[in-house]
Amino acid sequence: MELSLGVTFAVLGAALLHASWNALIKSGRDPLLDTALVALAGTLVALPLTLLVEPPERAAWPYIFATVVVHIGYYVAMAAAYRQGDLSLGYPIMRGVAPLIVALASGALFGEALSGGGWLGVLLICGGVVSLAFVSRRKSIAAGKSVTAATLWALAGAAIIAIYTLIDATGVRASGGTERYVVWLFVFIGLPFGLAVLALKRGEFLRHAARHWWRGIAGAVMSGLSYGIALWAMTRAPVAVVAALRETSVIFAALIGAWLLKEGRIGPRLGGAAAVLAGLVALRF
Repeated sequence: MELSLGVTFAVLGAALLHASWNALIKSGRDPLLDTALVALAGTLVALPLTLLVEPPERAAWPYIFATVVVHIGYYVAMAAAYRQGDLSLGYPIMRGVAPLIVALASGALFGEALSGGGWLGVLLICGGVVSLAFVSRRKSIAAGKSVTAATLWALAGAAIIAIYTLIDATGVRASGGTERYVVWLFVFIGLPFGLAVLALKRGEFLRHAARHWWRGIAGAVMSGLSYGIALWAMTRAPVAVVAALRETSVIFAALIGAWLLKEGRIGPRLGGAAAVLAGLVALRF
């Protein structure tokens, strides 16, 4: 399988959606409650779609249940990273380290050996993405903030992202159709985490949901579309390449973090953006 221009643009669109819903989480007052709201809203959005989409093939269900369990850890790590530090610190670490793990594992799992250009592209994108975190790290340290906890949570998130990416890339190929896998996955994926937060903080969560329900719906729609496009792309191009390409979302997140969330100037981040752009070019050759 090769990376076509159409798949490239589709994954870039998914990257913009992913950065947008993460910025939505970070922009709120309580990332934990907002993350739980998005998780439960995903079920509400996906349920009506099950009337239109067949369940996936039986072989795909173990992967759905496995990724649901793994996503509990992802939601916890993401909310903790954003509670402890800026979007522009945690997000690049999570999204930049994960594709390297996927690239190292996908050869053995899928028999997809990357070319020299493919490896160069993956390394440039991941290096450029992670470099953006160091800009925010220096700014946070200068402001007297402790960044160790945010960094550790983000690294944990990166490992979890790599695990569920490999699980879902396998599951979607066994499902009989991307839409079948994605719709039924989103029926279940947010329930354990969302219900746990609801049980622990029932009154606080219900008050938060009453005021900010639109954040949950918007985040769920953007999250579902973003991941659905990425999984569709993984049936048409090498998993490692799609995983790296999707992390161009960090460039969008850097812009959102600098301009909308007031987390710092965009100038110092241009070097990382240039590396990501060079990686995109390398992936196409």
